[in-house]
Amino acid sequence: MDQADHNFQMDYIEFPATDITATKRFYTEVFGWSFTDFGPNYTSFFDGRLGGGFTMSAQPVKGGALAVLYAKALEETRSKVINAGGKIVIETFEFPGGRRFHFADPNGNELAVWSE
Repeated sequence: MDQADHNFQMDYIEFPATDITATKRFYTEVFGWSFTDFGPNYTSFFDGRLGGGFTMSAQPVKGGALAVLYAKALEETRSKVINAGGKIVIETFEFPGGRRFHFADPNGNELAVWSE
């Protein structure tokens, strides 16, 4: 598929960061993401399906868009988030189709993880 085949599909997502080193350590340890640095204030990630970045030119915002990650093993992932220094901000709850929890990363960005 070439880029034109992805018209109007999510292509890249950027998050604010306060500490690039802590960010890379957290997401590598919990989710296994790979990173490429572009100077001291920006790092790009690839999660195996979608690319994105973390930039120190913006501050985390509460109540913004919520990125939701999928995990086969929800409780194991929750433990990895906590062990890597993330904070659970909404405990695991059920919804039609699955269960999920929300966490804050080392920058204060809120994301969610869901599973069937």
